[in-house]
Amino acid sequence: MFKALFALLSVLFSLSASASGFTFLSKVSNAIHTEEHVLTFTLIAGLLIVVGMIYRSQLASVGNAIIPDKGVSFRNIVEAFGEFIYNLCRSTMGEKEAKKYFGCIATLFTFIFISNLIGLIPGFLPPTDNINTTLALGVFVFIYYNFHGIKEQGLVGHIKHFMGPVWYLAFLIFPIELISHAVRPVSLALRLRGNMFGDHLVLSIFSGMLPYVVPIAFLVLGLFVCFIQAFVFSLLTMVYISLATAHHDHDEHEAH
Repeated sequence: MFKALFALLSVLFSLSASASGFTFLSKVSNAIHTEEHVLTFTLIAGLLIVVGMIYRSQLASVGNAIIPDKGVSFRNIVEAFGEFIYNLCRSTMGEKEAKKYFGCIATLFTFIFISNLIGLIPGFLPPTDNINTTLALGVFVFIYYNFHGIKEQGLVGHIKHFMGPVWYLAFLIFPIELISHAVRPVSLALRLRGNMFGDHLVLSIFSGMLPYVVPIAFLVLGLFVCFIQAFVFSLLTMVYISLATAHHDHDEHEAH
C-alpha cells in the first residue's frame, strides 16, 4: 500500500503546469481576456475570504474564545498561524507596533505564501512568478510605509529621515536615500519573482526529465522556498515600516 501511494505521489507531482502546457485557468483566461496570474490571485483572495468567514463563524460559536479547541482543529491551525505572524511582528517591531501593523503583515505573508504554494499544485501557475504581481506588492509596501511614516512623523519629519543624522552631510545623504527608497519596490519585486520563477522552472525541468521520485525532493525544497520568500518579503516590510515610523531626535544628533 505504501509503495502504491509513493508511486501515485511521484506521478502526481511530476505533472507540473508548465511541463504539460496545461493549466486549469488557461481557458477561462482566454475566454474573458484576463491574465492568468490575475485570475489565480483573485482565486486566492476568494479562498482566504472563505477561510476568514469560517474562522469567524467558529469563533462566534464558542463560549470562551480564549480557550483553544481540543486536539487539531481548523480554528487551532488558523490561530497558530496568526500567533506565528504576531510573534514575528513583535520580535521585529516591538509590542506596540506589532499590534498596529499586524493586520497588514499577516495579510501580506498569507497572500504571498499561498500564491507561492499554489504553483506546486499541478494545473496552476503561481501568480508570484509574474513581475506584474510582485511589482504591485512592492509598490503597495512602498506606499504603505511612506504613508505611515508621514502619518507618524509629519511630512517634514519624514523628509528628515532622508537627510541623515547630521545636517552638514544632508546634501550627500539625501539623494542617496532617495535612490535607496525608490528602488525598494523594484528590489522586493525582483527578489520574489526571481526566486519563485526559478523554483518553478527547476521543478518543471526535473519533472520532465525524471518523472518519478526526484520531483518529490524538489517539491520539498519548493515548500521551503515558498515559506522563505514570504518570510523575507514580510520581514523587509516590517523593517521598512519601523524605519519610517521611528522617532529620532535630530537635534540630539546635531549636538553630537
